[in-house]
Amino acid sequence: MTAVKQKILGIIPARYGSSRFPGKMLAKITGKTLIQLTYENARRSPLFDSLVVATDDQRIYNHVQDFGGKAVMTSPLCATGTDRIVDAINNHPHLNDASIVVNVQGDEPCLDLQVIKQIVDALISDPAAAMSTAVVPLDSLEDARNPAVVKCVIDSKHNALYFSRALIPAGHALTMQPNVAYYRHMGVYCFRREFLLHYAELTPTPLQLAEDLEQLKILEHGFRIKVAIANSFSIGVDRPDDIQKVEKWLCKQNISSSQAASAHP
Repeated sequence: MTAVKQKILGIIPARYGSSRFPGKMLAKITGKTLIQLTYENARRSPLFDSLVVATDDQRIYNHVQDFGGKAVMTSPLCATGTDRIVDAINNHPHLNDASIVVNVQGDEPCLDLQVIKQIVDALISDPAAAMSTAVVPLDSLEDARNPAVVKCVIDSKHNALYFSRALIPAGHALTMQPNVAYYRHMGVYCFRREFLLHYAELTPTPLQLAEDLEQLKILEHGFRIKVAIANSFSIGVDRPDDIQKVEKWLCKQNISSSQAASAHP
C-alpha cells in the first residue's frame, strides 16, 4: 500500500517588536527586507505545500502581501513564536488541514533548506515524537560558554535530553571534554499539528523559566523532541550589526552561483 503524503505547512512567525533590534523584519538587506529574504528562501523548499507569515503587525502583513507572499494576522499577546503559530492555526481554518507544521524563524534568511528536510524526516520517522529540531556540532569553547548560544545534549537515538545556555556537559573542570560531542541548537522546529493544538494548554515549567527556553517546557511535560544533526549553522539577524554578516554571506552565495553557471553554459 502506498503511504499517504502528509501535508506540510511552513509558518514564519514575525513580530515588529524586538528588544535588541526593533523593526528588524522590515530592515533592508541587499535591497530587500529581512522577512522577504526569509520568505523567498523558505519558499524554495519543495516540501512545503503552503507557506505563510504569521504576524501581529499590520505593516509586516501589508509588506508580505505587497511582495506576493501569504500572511495572516495573529494576536499581539503571543509570547513566543510557537504561541503565534498556534494562534494562526486556531484562528485561520485554511491552515488547519496540515499534518506537519514547520516553524521557520523570521530572522533566518540563510537557512539551509536541507535542514528543513532533516527535521521533517526526523519527525516522520518517529511516531512517538511530538516535534523535532536541529543542532550543529559545536567546537568553540567561546561559543560553548556564551549564554546566547543554546546548547543541546541528545541520547543515542537522537532524542533531546536537555537544552541549556550553560556549557553542557561540563564535567568537574567546567570545560569542554575530549571525546564528547557538543551541539549548538538551531531555532527551527517541526511539529505534529495535533501536538500544537495541545501546546497552548501546557503550563510554564521551572526549567523553562530558569533557562528562558520554551522547548524545555515541552520536555518537562514529558513529550519527546527528535533532534537532527545539521552540517552548518545558518547566520541569523539578532542585532543591527548582523545585517553586514548576512550581506557578506549572500554576496558569496551569488558569486558561487555565478561561477557555477559560467562553468556550465
